[in-house]
Amino acid sequence: MNEGKTKEQQSGITMEFDLGDPPQKVWRAVTMPELRERWLPKEALADPDAFAVTPGQQVRYKLRDDTPPFLESTVTFTITPNATGGTCVRVVHELTDARLCGRARTPANSNSPPLMLAA
Repeated sequence: MNEGKTKEQQSGITMEFDLGDPPQKVWRAVTMPELRERWLPKEALADPDAFAVTPGQQVRYKLRDDTPPFLESTVTFTITPNATGGTCVRVVHELTDARLCGRARTPANSNSPPLMLAA
């Protein structure tokens, strides 16, 4: 396994790892609950089942913080074969909690009355 590359973005964090194991083995490690524990502890999951799966290629899980304000996020594992017969794993963790999305701003020319929000 390499040291991995981490890239921070506005929407989340992306990490990439090159592993010596074949893609099928890595896929089992991120999808089978008893093996997934090493990658994602069950206490961190909002739902133990993945909400989006492309078999053998990509899986997405919903996470929830265990401390207030209990923000929700998603983690996506993308599995691809690498040139050496191993696996490239891309992990993207994004904060997706609806409470952080904010309200859409009204255009200045919308002719609708402005709303005041409580502080």
